[in-house]
Amino acid sequence: MLYESSQLLLGSVLHEKVNLEEFESWMGSVMSRPYLISAIGTPLTDSEELHVEGLAVHLDAQANASIDGILVAGSMGTMQLLADRTYSELVARSVELWRRRGELLVGVGDTSFVRTRERIRTVNQYSVDGTVVLAPYFINFSQSELIDYFQALAAESKAPLYLYDLPARTRTSLTIDTVLTLSETPNIAGIKCSGDASQTRRLKMALGDSAFRTILAKPMMIDALFQAGMREHLDGVYAIVPQWMKKIADAVEQQDWQQASQKIAQLGNFLDVLVQYDVFPAMTELLNAQDVMGNYAPRPFARLDYKQREAILGEPIIQELLRGG
Repeated sequence: MLYESSQLLLGSVLHEKVNLEEFESWMGSVMSRPYLISAIGTPLTDSEELHVEGLAVHLDAQANASIDGILVAGSMGTMQLLADRTYSELVARSVELWRRRGELLVGVGDTSFVRTRERIRTVNQYSVDGTVVLAPYFINFSQSELIDYFQALAAESKAPLYLYDLPARTRTSLTIDTVLTLSETPNIAGIKCSGDASQTRRLKMALGDSAFRTILAKPMMIDALFQAGMREHLDGVYAIVPQWMKKIADAVEQQDWQQASQKIAQLGNFLDVLVQYDVFPAMTELLNAQDVMGNYAPRPFARLDYKQREAILGEPIIQELLRGG
């Protein structure tokens, strides 16, 4: 039963046979610490094609930090700004490079049903652990229209489908009633919550013992949320500082709440700098400084100029990162 109920959780289970006793022991260790999914960036060449070497190093960094899974082509991966051929290659290469390393989710959400369905059909060619779907953006739709939208897409996806609630970008928030309705739909397995944390907690309580996953994007609250029973976390900052995230997860697992708090405060200082210099151009410079090559800020984003690069790399918290602190 444990094996069957966890197939949607773990890419390694889907990709290779696992001894049940070993798997249950592994699951016990997972449940004692935060489960972290990195929303990776998409490294591009100067012509905005996929930077394959950069992608490989980017994924190696996640695996080396014991990150549990990745989200490819999410908002941090700027999926909506990519050429279709680049998106297709990103999915194919990620499947190849991440095999047996953990859970693999792929973003497919676009502006309409047919556009999102086309992305799902691309992903259906591969073995992945889930497709992740934003509410349509540009035009706002009613909750009943969104229910129909997600249910129809779930029927199209071979992999389990995950809702992605990102009201800051889509200007549409999925209500608790909408999510509860969708949680009963075959092949809809969970939700990534990037909105209000208190609403997410109310949703978690309303779901009760349901196997429906609630995955949070609240990196500054990992310790408190873990103690409240919310263990699954997904965010783009994890992809930039995976080793720091490992230290936070280790501290939480050891119930060293003081250490966890100190490391989360360090993460907060880093986030302040990331926002100050504009997230995507700053991400490019910070990953490049860690030998993860490629441009993570496709046009019309402007790259940081020489003075800005010197300034961000000279920030004390960035110096700490580059020293391995």
